[in-house]
Amino acid sequence: MNDTAHALGASRTLWELVTRRAGLTPDRPVLLQDDRTLTFGELGERAERVAAGLYGMGVRPGTVVAWQLPTRIETALLSFALARLGAVQSPVIPFYRDREVGFALRESKAEFFGVPGTWRGFDHTAMARRLGARGIFEAYDALPDGDPSVLPPPPADGTAVRWIYWTSGTTSDPKGVLHTDRSLIAGGSCLAHALRLSADDVGSMAFPYAHIAGPDYTVMLLLYGFPAVMFEQFALPDALEGYRKHGVTVAGGSTAFYSMFLAEQRKQPDQKLIPSLRLLAGGGAPKPPELYHSVVREMGVQLTHGYGMTEVPMITMGAPDDTAENLATTEGKPPEGMEIRITGPDGRQVPAGVDGEVRLRGEAVCQGYLDPAQTAEAFDADGFLITGDLGHVLDSGHLVLTGRLKDVIIRKGENISAKEIEDLLHRHPAVGDVAVIGLPDADRGERVCAVVEARPGAPALTLDAVVAHLRAEGLSVHKLPEQLEVVDALPRNETLRKVLKYKLRERYSDT
Repeated sequence: MNDTAHALGASRTLWELVTRRAGLTPDRPVLLQDDRTLTFGELGERAERVAAGLYGMGVRPGTVVAWQLPTRIETALLSFALARLGAVQSPVIPFYRDREVGFALRESKAEFFGVPGTWRGFDHTAMARRLGARGIFEAYDALPDGDPSVLPPPPADGTAVRWIYWTSGTTSDPKGVLHTDRSLIAGGSCLAHALRLSADDVGSMAFPYAHIAGPDYTVMLLLYGFPAVMFEQFALPDALEGYRKHGVTVAGGSTAFYSMFLAEQRKQPDQKLIPSLRLLAGGGAPKPPELYHSVVREMGVQLTHGYGMTEVPMITMGAPDDTAENLATTEGKPPEGMEIRITGPDGRQVPAGVDGEVRLRGEAVCQGYLDPAQTAEAFDADGFLITGDLGHVLDSGHLVLTGRLKDVIIRKGENISAKEIEDLLHRHPAVGDVAVIGLPDADRGERVCAVVEARPGAPALTLDAVVAHLRAEGLSVHKLPEQLEVVDALPRNETLRKVLKYKLRERYSDT
């Protein structure tokens, strides 16, 4: 991290970070969308006016304001306006509907709710009224406005809880994750430091701004003083025009995004998909090593992948100057200040290279959950967050994830890693994507089922072919799948497009 970025990273609050960056490079762009440009100076000036408008509506420091808005310049302005006021904001993914939104509004006790009106054919205002939301206001292209002279001083304490993010619930209700300005700045600093970016880069936001990645990424822009292109709706090949028009150098988001870019590249293998692109980066679900090699070989760009979650937006990140082996097979290293402890079943730390549960401690870790009981369960006696992820740390400090405690298949008493089988199946030329799950079985306890998303135009897959491939890769016999399901598309969430394995278990448990 350069000296300027390092100094900015010490900002106590997000608003302090905005004003310090605006003072350094007021005329440089920060957000690009279609034909619109917002500079760092305009971000500070316009956000203050929006803050004054919100103040006139009754929003005060500590007021809980929920918002469910797409990835737009206006959304960023509203979010930073709330940060200027010191309000508590609860971003809600715009694809969520009555059940999830109603839960978030009730649990957060939101006093105001910002919505986009009718967006992508769905009336969010009508839903908000149906749910009995308080303080409903539309904030798609017109934002509250006022005279900044009426505003109280900006917040000075960056350690107060001012953010409530929501985990994407599976079979149960989502959890409200509590963050501070400092935890978000720490997460963004980790990302910025690892990627070795400069003021000459152009980034991109193809994910929902309401995701924890929104502030994570924006902090990086503020630290290094470069812009990002915002995509309100991301779909390939339509979005390619925006990447090319603005000369994006850094793209990505998650494993699914890498796969989508690679699929587009394969349509015209002799022509670089995005001429200016030099780096794909992201986090979310672990990436298969073969995907890394395919991207580097076929797209001619570097790929760095990291490890993060709603509770800790950035834990580790691959660096562009890492070895190919580390970039392909690990999640990168943690930054200074992030402690990773790998523990055995008894909760004690295990040596390097030994698999165990991943636990985390550091400034980027959340303060817990809205529900105090959930907070008590989530942290151990030493203050480490218990993630439920499995992995080990190499002598070099790189983290290798090997699965989740809930994603271990127990067949005839033997533990089987779903991720190990998935990584091997990704090497099969007919496999576009794959999810391996355990299904209830009277004789075995659980049986191994591979659910495959076939690559377009590839020959039909059979269980015999899958087993033969895995045998050739050296997989132990007791880990071989006993069931194969081929689908057109794996079920995914709407944020970072993670595969929803619980839906697959529901679908195939009775087959």
